[in-house]
Amino acid sequence: MIHVESLTKYYNKFCAVDHIDLDIEKGEIIGLLGPNGAGKTTFLRMLTGYFLPSSGNIEVNDLPIEENALAVKKMIGYLPESAPLYKSMLVYDYLNHVARIRGIASEAKTARLHLLADMCGLHDIMDKPIENLSKGLKQRVGLAHAMMSDPQILILDEPTSGLDPNQIAEIREIIKRIGREKTVILSTHILSEAEATCDRIVIIDQGRIVADGSTQELTAKADEYCQIQIGLRGADGQSVQTSLQAIRGVEAVHALQTREADYVRVNVDCLPGLDVRADLYATIKATDWVLVEFHQEAKTLETIFRELTRES
Repeated sequence: MIHVESLTKYYNKFCAVDHIDLDIEKGEIIGLLGPNGAGKTTFLRMLTGYFLPSSGNIEVNDLPIEENALAVKKMIGYLPESAPLYKSMLVYDYLNHVARIRGIASEAKTARLHLLADMCGLHDIMDKPIENLSKGLKQRVGLAHAMMSDPQILILDEPTSGLDPNQIAEIREIIKRIGREKTVILSTHILSEAEATCDRIVIIDQGRIVADGSTQELTAKADEYCQIQIGLRGADGQSVQTSLQAIRGVEAVHALQTREADYVRVNVDCLPGLDVRADLYATIKATDWVLVEFHQEAKTLETIFRELTRES
C-alpha cells in the first residue's frame, strides 16, 4: 500500500527526518509516536505530498509520489492537528462546500453527507455555526472533511490533542470504525490512545524509527528486561549500590533521591532471563537494613517510550 525508502528531510542544516524505511499494508491502523520535534508532522506531510523530501522515495499503490502527486493525493484524506474550518459557516454548508470542491456529483452529494454525518456523529449539529462548536465537535467536522472523497488512506495528525476524555473516546471509536475499511495513520502523544486504537505502533525519535511493531510485540521485548524497586531504612546509598551490584544477574543499581535521611530507594536493572529476587532478598537479609519496599515493575508502552526517547 505505502512503501517508504530512505526518506530524509532537511530544513537548511537541520535533519528533521533521517533515512526512514517503512512499509504500511492496506487496512492497518498505524500509530506514530514520538516526543515534540521528533519529526512526526514532517513525515506525515511528506506522505501527503505537501512537503517534498530532501532525498528518498515514497510509493503509494506502486506510484512514486513525486511523479504522480495528484493521483496519490486523491487517495489520501488528511486532518492536521488544528482542523482548517471556515468557522462562520454552518456545518452543513461547510461540508456541502467541501463536496462541491471535491467534484462530488449533486445526485451523490446528499447520500455522502448523510453517510459522513452518521459516521462522525454530526446529525445534531448540521445546522449549527462551526464557531459555536466544542473542539471535539470541530475535530469531527474536520474528520468528515478528510473523508469526503472516500479516500483509501486517512492521515491524522494529533486527532485527539486538547480533547477531554469523553471526546477522546468518541474520536477513538470513529477511527476504529474507519479503520475497518481504510488504512489509517495517526500521530499522537497519548500513549494509551495508541495502545487502544492502533494495530501497530511506530516510535520516532530525532527523525529515526526506534521501534516498530504491535503493542504485544513491543511489550514482549520489554518483558525480557526487568527492573526491581527496593526501599530500605538504616542504610546508605553507596553501601546498597556496592552490595547489590555484586549479585550475578544485576546489571545496574540506581539510587533514587528521597527526602527522608534514613531511607534509601534503589532501582535494580536485571539481565534478561535471570530472576535475581531471591539473591537480592538474601543479601539484604544478611545486613541490618530494614526492608520496607520490594517490587518488580511491569513494563508498559509508556516506559518503553520513555526509554527509547530518553535522550530527547
